[in-house]
Amino acid sequence: MTSLPPSPDTPGAAVAARPPRSGPVVAVLAFGGIVVSLMQTLVVPLVPDLPALLHTSASDASWAITATLLAGAVATPVLGRLGDMYGKRRTLLISLSMLVIGSVVCALSDALAPMIVGRALQGFSAGVIPLGISIMRDELPAERLGSAMALMSSSLGVGGALGLPSAAALAEHADWHVLFWVSAALGAVVIALVLTLVPESTVRGGGRFDLVGAVGLSAGLLCLLLAISKGADWGWGSGATTGLFGAAVVVLALWSRWELRVSGPLVDLRTTMRRQVLLTNLASVVIGFAMFGMSLVLPQLLQMPEATGYGLGQSMMAAGLCLGPSGLVMMAISPLSARITSTWGPKVSLMLGAGVIAAGYGAGVFLMDAVWQILIVSCVIGAGIGLAYSAMPALIMSAVPVSETGAANGLNTLMRSIGTSTASAVVGVVLAHMTTAFGPVDLPSLNGFRTAFVIGGIAALVALAVAALLPGRRPARVTAAPERPGTPQTVAGG
Repeated sequence: MTSLPPSPDTPGAAVAARPPRSGPVVAVLAFGGIVVSLMQTLVVPLVPDLPALLHTSASDASWAITATLLAGAVATPVLGRLGDMYGKRRTLLISLSMLVIGSVVCALSDALAPMIVGRALQGFSAGVIPLGISIMRDELPAERLGSAMALMSSSLGVGGALGLPSAAALAEHADWHVLFWVSAALGAVVIALVLTLVPESTVRGGGRFDLVGAVGLSAGLLCLLLAISKGADWGWGSGATTGLFGAAVVVLALWSRWELRVSGPLVDLRTTMRRQVLLTNLASVVIGFAMFGMSLVLPQLLQMPEATGYGLGQSMMAAGLCLGPSGLVMMAISPLSARITSTWGPKVSLMLGAGVIAAGYGAGVFLMDAVWQILIVSCVIGAGIGLAYSAMPALIMSAVPVSETGAANGLNTLMRSIGTSTASAVVGVVLAHMTTAFGPVDLPSLNGFRTAFVIGGIAALVALAVAALLPGRRPARVTAAPERPGTPQTVAGG
């Protein structure tokens, strides 16, 4: 394990590096997380019109969404490691710059190729949330760290929920390019705030960057996520899909062997295989699945024609407004999650969150007849996601040294992304195959929506079972500075 540089290892140096006011740091980083997570739902209102807008087919237009997903999956663990080695604030600014550049490219685009490039650049900003959590650990006093990490972690869901109504409003009342000019402006604002208010952490992991590991992980993830996200279009039994799944297995197996043998790995797999880290990452996959399942099912149900007998006949704008409060609930619940974590431990927070999500999906099976019922279902699920997401950083960082927090948080965020990708594939298949005839078209049936709710509930129960296997129920004791020179900082508890 690489020791920390001598200069920041004394308690006095760590305290000196800490800003006197932690409030602005937390606010800026959380705002940055929300802006980055907006990219997930930014183009959702445009999906039906993208083929015409970009002069391409519907299948090719879907790359405007897939490119962001793939780039984010590749960038998150790589940027986390770079942040540990060369400075988390510096890497955070690079990520935000990619968001701004990508947004400008999209804003100037009227064809598919530049749009894909711009969306991929936007995806490279996905590392902002794990980097922000790691900066908080380095810079905040112990008494603020729990609630700050909870808020930052929940910003992933908050931005996704608030982005849909905001993007729908802009797309409905302005030229679609305005969406990307606004996202570029928001990214520029976050960069200015980070430069002004967020200090650079003096905690560095050192070592050499594992280029082979980065290339291997990127190749394996690209094969895996491309097969998951495009399998429904290509056919799950097609040569392309099965070939990509097979390539992912082979590449990731070889990558794992390399990571276990190299002296400075991109991802320390021995740390990752610790029970607490492994189980938290597994729970993250399933919680990510449950979160994105709601984002796929509820908007379609709200916009389904009333003539079907179960659709609610809402516009995209109205549907987005109905789902917006769930994002506010996620943000509001984060202080409660921090209090639960400090009192009973992050394991309890994660279990409680998974249970609430399962209850929300269970209620959704029966509450589908009115907009207010969908609002309740989305808010209950949102509360569970807020509780679960807020607990994950505490679980991860209580089991890894301070020199690896960026990479560890990046890997945890990647696990959530794999969950959301899987949800998109599974729910998409369910709704595409369980249909009912409505005039000349086939629409998802009532049983299809109910099946999707049941699948989301089962995913949450699986997360609950995984969380129950986590070690201990002790309250998380967060320490904000190393105790002595050369000793990696850890967070006890879990």
